[in-house]
Amino acid sequence: MDTMSPSEGGDAGSIPAEDTIFVFSFLSWYTFGMAKKTTDYIRKYKICVSGSAAFDNCAPDRCLPGHCTPNAKELAKEVGRQIIKQGAILLTGATTGIPYWAAVGANEMNGISIGFSPASTEKEHVKVYRLPTDAFDVIVYTGFGYAGRNLILTRAADAVIVICGRMGTLNEFTVAFEDKKPVGVLEGSGGTADKIDFLFKGGYRGKKKIITNNNPKVLVQELINMIKKEKDNNHAPRRGKGRKKT
Repeated sequence: MDTMSPSEGGDAGSIPAEDTIFVFSFLSWYTFGMAKKTTDYIRKYKICVSGSAAFDNCAPDRCLPGHCTPNAKELAKEVGRQIIKQGAILLTGATTGIPYWAAVGANEMNGISIGFSPASTEKEHVKVYRLPTDAFDVIVYTGFGYAGRNLILTRAADAVIVICGRMGTLNEFTVAFEDKKPVGVLEGSGGTADKIDFLFKGGYRGKKKIITNNNPKVLVQELINMIKKEKDNNHAPRRGKGRKKT
């Protein structure tokens, strides 16, 4: 998740830095604890939206053309809406820009939005990092800075969607790629998202579990189908004798 931008006021649930691990228990309870049968092992998928925290590209002395497309904000909101409409919950880096507007879209559908902050406390989140709180139902204060936050956020998710983005987005993308998580890339949103194909041409690793589309509804739908297949495989009965008891 890229960073920068002024803070916006508001309230959100918070989890102290020393209790960061609580989020994993919470998410496990939310997705598994409410299951009625062993075959009903997933009630909510967790989809992370990764993208630029700033829509322009300004330095102190000049502004370059924006790296995100003019409709990136609306695209982010629609992705947030679709994540909720299609039965998942939204994870973000509790920051401004693309992740913030995805959370706004999720809120419009009365969905659940969980933010992972680089800060260790709410005060640090607002005063030092200058990040908003009003769009998130719960904020997990990781206390690990941006790099650590990116890792925890990405690994807490079942899949990641990339919208526009800069270097922070690329960081989250590579973590998801190395972890073999499903990744959806919203084509036509600018920034990192529109450079993924170019990166893979010289990456010599293949696209693996990466899907691309310029339609938010279709992208979320295809990503959820991929997640479901993985979950079905994860919970399929083991064949053969398995390990011998010792």
